[in-house]
Amino acid sequence: MKLYPIETGNFKLDGGAMFGVVPKTIWQKTNPADEKNLIDIAARSLLIEDGNRLILIDTGMGNKQSDKFFGYYYRWGDFTLDGSLAKHGFHRDDITDVFMTHLHFDHCGGSIQWNEDRTGYEPAFKNANFWTNDAHWKWATEPNAREKASFLKENLLPMQESGQLKFVPLPSLIGTHSSENETLVDSERFITKSGLGFDIFLADGHTDKQMLPYVDYKGKKLVFVADLIPTVGHIPLPYVIGYDTRPLLTLSEKELFLNEAVEKKYFLFFEHDAHNEICTVKNTEKGVRLDKVFSFNELFQ
Repeated sequence: MKLYPIETGNFKLDGGAMFGVVPKTIWQKTNPADEKNLIDIAARSLLIEDGNRLILIDTGMGNKQSDKFFGYYYRWGDFTLDGSLAKHGFHRDDITDVFMTHLHFDHCGGSIQWNEDRTGYEPAFKNANFWTNDAHWKWATEPNAREKASFLKENLLPMQESGQLKFVPLPSLIGTHSSENETLVDSERFITKSGLGFDIFLADGHTDKQMLPYVDYKGKKLVFVADLIPTVGHIPLPYVIGYDTRPLLTLSEKELFLNEAVEKKYFLFFEHDAHNEICTVKNTEKGVRLDKVFSFNELFQ
């Protein structure tokens, strides 16, 4: 197995929205804002080369939306999905599987592109299966008013229409928590197999049935933390993003995950931290906090 970080393009989001109830005077110490109160955000995917399979975890925003749409997100930098794949000697047609942690546009928009004459949409990875789970698919295609702007039909329906959409089977005991106030005791019933060579952790606080891959690589457990912990600045428990649909449940999920990350020495791979790729965490008097930060290359050189 070989892993490759894939940078699909950076953008910016409102710092207040990204830190919820945490005051700016606190969060700007780790995530400094510009004059418009925007903070730097990455869309970092992970490519897994495993035998005959080439698996891409998340695909970024893509490039098919309008200039007006992208104008809300202040894209910056030179990263592109195609350029990042090419850097490692790959082309999008080589991808066999696209695994989506969840179906918000900044995680799956790159999965679908315009067709040649721009009259409709088609899969951007013509030889790949697109993986989600049936519970999250129903959640995304019948969206609540809070998340409707994040679940775009042009990102979702073409996957189904192409016949390339697949569902990760979830045992009935997985992710049965739904109460806003439920306290999670252990992670066993929230971890299952993806069928793609890695385990996944189901988290419901951000959106229903978000899937976080656990990848064993070179003697280390690397966890793609997606929107459970967007940046190193979000490690403290109360630092929950304002977009979460069940923030109190996120608190429980983070506590469960971070305690396990300390105990089992996980390496957290960040999708949205534009300046830090990977970190470890440690116990302190104030709770679980950042330990060490690594670039992918220095950790796995």
